[in-house]
Amino acid sequence: MPKTPFRPFTSRYVVLPGENIDTDQIIPARFLTTTESTGLGRHAFHDWRYLSDGAPDPSFPLNAPAAVGARILVTGRNFGCGSSREHAVWALLGAGFDVVVSSQFADIFRGNALGNGLLPIEVSERMLARLMDVATSTYLASLAVDLGSQTVQLPDGDLVTFPIAPFARHCLLEGIGEMDYLLGATGEISAFEDARG
Repeated sequence: MPKTPFRPFTSRYVVLPGENIDTDQIIPARFLTTTESTGLGRHAFHDWRYLSDGAPDPSFPLNAPAAVGARILVTGRNFGCGSSREHAVWALLGAGFDVVVSSQFADIFRGNALGNGLLPIEVSERMLARLMDVATSTYLASLAVDLGSQTVQLPDGDLVTFPIAPFARHCLLEGIGEMDYLLGATGEISAFEDARG
């Protein structure tokens, strides 16, 4: 799917505590009636985010005033486990998130995220706890994310590096998908085939 090139940015972050948050919690199955990647943001974490009457639950982190405009979600280990639904990534993007920080991601979720322009940043358990503590003590805690240097700058100025596969990094920085990459190499592929006779 078409994406925007990933550029450095600074944003407030929202902490969603809890481990093993699965894709059905990110986007409940009853909202999977579409194959479109847009329009799912309002359903992200729906069953936690809204009360039975449909009103926003004021106790849910995404409904806090500090969450408005936040582009980074910080959450517990094994995020995105469960089914392989790509809709979970679409819902997070639609909710305004460009980055999810955790100490561990489910492999299929990580692949879906990278393929759709959502950056999963994996940090140590100790660093994750530190980010959560900072957010508790600092109402408007922010992080600066630079994919080019693979760094996150913490509120106190410390820099943390994070791993990412080189090909996934290239695609995110260029705002292209795997198919776009292959189509961009059509000339080289044709030249190779011609050279082989």
